[in-house]
Amino acid sequence: MIKNLAGRLKELRIQNKLTQKQVSELLGISPSIISGYETGERTPSAEILLSLSYLYKCSTDYLLGKSNDMPTILLDTNGLTPNQIKAISALIESIRQ
Repeated sequence: MIKNLAGRLKELRIQNKLTQKQVSELLGISPSIISGYETGERTPSAEILLSLSYLYKCSTDYLLGKSNDMPTILLDTNGLTPNQIKAISALIESIRQ
C-alpha cells in the first residue's frame, strides 16, 4: 500500500462531507472497494486515482504522499446531490478541454 494514501482518502472524503456510498456512486464502483482503499487493503488503479483527485480537487501527488500541499477548495458543493456534483465535475472537465 502507498504510504498515507488510505488516510488521505478518508480525510478528504470526510472533509467533502461524502459517504463511502456517495463516493462509490460518483466513481461507478462498489462501496466495499472505497472501504478497501480507506483501510489500505486495496490500492486504486491509476484511472481511479485520477478520478479521486478530480473528485477531491487535489493532485495525485497529494494522494500518493509525494506532496503535502493540502488541496484548495474551489467550489462549495454542500447541499448538492452526488449526481449534481458529478454533473458539475463533468461540465468543468469539458470546459478545461
